[in-house]
Amino acid sequence: MPHMEDDYVLVPCEGASDPRELPEGVVRVTPGALGAARLMPGAGEGAADASAGAGAAAAPGPAAASDAAATPGSAGADGKVRIAVFDFDGTTLTGNSPVMLVSHLAREGKLAPSVIARILVWGGAYKARLPQNESWVRGLVFSAFHGKPVAQVNEYLRAFYRRKVSPRVRAEAVRAMRAHLDAGHVVVCVSATFEPIIAAAMLEHPIQYAIATRMRVDAYGCYTTQVEGLPVEGEEKVAALARFADERFGAGSWEVGWAYGDHHSDRALLASAREGHAVTPDRPLKRTAQERGYEILDWE
Repeated sequence: MPHMEDDYVLVPCEGASDPRELPEGVVRVTPGALGAARLMPGAGEGAADASAGAGAAAAPGPAAASDAAATPGSAGADGKVRIAVFDFDGTTLTGNSPVMLVSHLAREGKLAPSVIARILVWGGAYKARLPQNESWVRGLVFSAFHGKPVAQVNEYLRAFYRRKVSPRVRAEAVRAMRAHLDAGHVVVCVSATFEPIIAAAMLEHPIQYAIATRMRVDAYGCYTTQVEGLPVEGEEKVAALARFADERFGAGSWEVGWAYGDHHSDRALLASAREGHAVTPDRPLKRTAQERGYEILDWE
């Protein structure tokens, strides 16, 4: 199990008592931030280089010209660290990783038919934009893992990511992340998906920090069906990002320069940035983008 130190849960990239808790090179930061963070400096470079070598080489982006020689995370002329934040599902990749996970679990018989039916009802209400309990549905999905050791579940989810999710990651998203890194910006992925899925993505792509939904672990080191804190959805994305950045860089020492999202629930995230980018947006977000002057990106 990870070593507990004050309010921090740390899984160092070297010397961890159980390195299977999270992928190598990934640490957990404060529970309040709900984040999985790659060690800095240098630990993110291998993943970034690997993703570039896999056919996702970076092309210069509009943000790269002015700060090309900067180190990622270095402060700008005004003393502030600039953050480029990316949504994951529908933005960084085509499709939705929790939906893919439910289908995968159903095919493997790991979810009871009654649970699948309840998830489908929830999904229909979500599409209709009716108020929904985000924690409840995530608990339903994690009923497949209730009482199972964290390391075992995390390994299962990493394998799921490699087989089902990784092929859907957009090359355009990876290029944009790489361009921001080259410009000295901090790249953060903020997502409602489950933390081990994002942690697996960090191994392959130039994501320095990630904030995702964390499921509670019991005293025996096994997953429960309870969300730790709140799902990182809607306005909670902005709140969780602010908590993380205040802790990592200091209050008042950072700003969100660029935000990328695809769904109307990403409105708050895009509004928090100096420059909003609507990636293949749904109709409500497209209307918002047109009204507020966000750039609309048509990514494959």
